[in-house]
Amino acid sequence: MGYGPPAAVLAKRQFPGRIVVALAGDGDFLMNGQEFATAVQYDIPVLMIVLDNSMYGTIRMHQERHYPGRVSATRLRNPDFAALARDFGGFGERVERTEDFAAAFERALVSRRPAILHCIVDPRALTPTSTLDEIRLQGKKRTVVWTL
Repeated sequence: MGYGPPAAVLAKRQFPGRIVVALAGDGDFLMNGQEFATAVQYDIPVLMIVLDNSMYGTIRMHQERHYPGRVSATRLRNPDFAALARDFGGFGERVERTEDFAAAFERALVSRRPAILHCIVDPRALTPTSTLDEIRLQGKKRTVVWTL
């Protein structure tokens, strides 16, 4: 976790003519999101898309799969990532609806500045193919109760 933002900054620095996008969950971004400040400082117009479901999603998925309903330390209280981008001097925009994403993406590219698109995601939609409720239910089906 945390590899995407700094890797994207370097990739854009190495290949300035290419569009470089870092796709990161909120927990992932929080690991090394300070590299956005580096992008602003050195005028490296990378685009970071932060998918915010207010949790460490992969860890939560494993908790629900192996210990259904026993959640520990996966909830996140996040900043406004779009405001963070603007505070550093970059472009920042919050996206709450899928249909608004394409236009926000274009505005970020046209800005020619380091950019963060803060995308709000339903926490129940944990993966592209599974919901949190489905994963929890699968975990409950697998749970074995030992009695002596």
